[in-house]
Amino acid sequence: MTQNTPLDIAIIGTGFGGLGMAMQLKKAGIDNFALLEKADSVGGTWRDNTYPGAACDVQSHLYSFSFEPKSDWTRKFGLQPEIRAYLEGCASKYQLQRHIHFNQEVTAADFDADAGLWRLQTATGDRFLTRILVTATGQLNQPAYPHLDGLQRFQGHAFHSARWDHRHDLSDKRVAVIGTGASAIQFVPQILPKVRELKLFQRSGAWVIPKPDRPFSGFEQYLFNHYPVLDRLYRTQIYWRNESRALAFTRFGFLLNVFKWQAKHLAKKHVRDPDKRRKLIPDYPVGCKRVLIANDWYQAIDQDHLALITDGIDHIDERGVVTTDGQHHEVDTLIYGTGFKATDFLSPITITGLNGQSLNDAWQDGAEAYKGMNVAGFPNLFMLYGPNTNLAHSSIVFMLESQIRYVMQCVRLLQDPGLHYIDVKAERQRDYVSGLQHQLSHSVWESGCDSWYKTASGRNTNNWPGFTFSFRLMTSKLDLQDYHLQPVPARG
Repeated sequence: MTQNTPLDIAIIGTGFGGLGMAMQLKKAGIDNFALLEKADSVGGTWRDNTYPGAACDVQSHLYSFSFEPKSDWTRKFGLQPEIRAYLEGCASKYQLQRHIHFNQEVTAADFDADAGLWRLQTATGDRFLTRILVTATGQLNQPAYPHLDGLQRFQGHAFHSARWDHRHDLSDKRVAVIGTGASAIQFVPQILPKVRELKLFQRSGAWVIPKPDRPFSGFEQYLFNHYPVLDRLYRTQIYWRNESRALAFTRFGFLLNVFKWQAKHLAKKHVRDPDKRRKLIPDYPVGCKRVLIANDWYQAIDQDHLALITDGIDHIDERGVVTTDGQHHEVDTLIYGTGFKATDFLSPITITGLNGQSLNDAWQDGAEAYKGMNVAGFPNLFMLYGPNTNLAHSSIVFMLESQIRYVMQCVRLLQDPGLHYIDVKAERQRDYVSGLQHQLSHSVWESGCDSWYKTASGRNTNNWPGFTFSFRLMTSKLDLQDYHLQPVPARG
């Protein structure tokens, strides 16, 4: 299929970013847009991650659209099925289904400067034309597999936690889990009662603190539903409580030591084996990597049929895992809890801008974007949840709404029939990124550890080094001085 009539806007992805953008377009009366989705349903990461125990680490009332509140959340921290259902409900309420092209994974996007259009191609061979391109692919959408010799030799069953195989019965199985990140701390306690034994391979420990989670009572749900002001007040107090933590991550790292005390206290309380307890406690400053929250992690580690292994993995063979000390760990199932290619923004899409410039070439030293959205030389391209917009202390949905408001200003500007395209000035982008990296250099993320926030060269391409309200203020008003405004070429 080749779409000959150009769209006003094409959106890649139907997670929080893509759906939120589409919802605002509908509210503004803009209808000539499409969402291109690689899968057969909406939901983004909440569609893909269905592993046992999948849940959010941001409170439900804040991890939802401010303009589309949900008063009947069942828990303080939403579980994956409920969050996915919320997104599906948003798509249905705003009648977005007729705008969505499912099973259309975008493989390439090329900007035609003469026409002022992006030309998109999908894996099916279909083509789309659009004036404005909005990417909402997220930072956690491409699973990262471990680079280990012999992965293909394993004759048991293997899968990544983000591609959980629910058909595979783990009952009475010998299971190896590689990785102890945010996903593993959720699914390991869930599968542990089923398996015969579990070998947990840990490269580095994580600071794990309590999760202040519980179900909402029927009375609380009644109050939220019948007195919306209470719902909004509850959300507001969550926001400001979370926001205060930004100071610890970005300025005063010593404040995070309370998390260190909590983690050590819980480990001592729930883990009997001193060797296990010693292996669990990280050797890097708290906050340098993602701080994780859970209420059953240490209790799971304490179980006798869970072995916590910190020796490096040498290779995988047909029957299991061989560690660097020469020990062979025979297992039936391998589960990769190794996270995502978080620094590979927009991967694997090939994006080409002005003068044939590849986005990969523009980002050879690490992904960067003006206000996390625009890259010089790539006109009318806007990224949601782009470089340096990730958070360690609050809700990415708040950041997305700030970006969507900014993009809407650009959409209105581009409705001018005399304007061909806008392109952020290279010097504006350079100054912005330089200032941002300077701020990051004083953050806890630069205290001496590797993390998924950084590229292999050590550049932090993911995190926002400040308050979310400062980001909203920064994106509240479009400054035309930041952009080259290319008029429609004269036809003669």
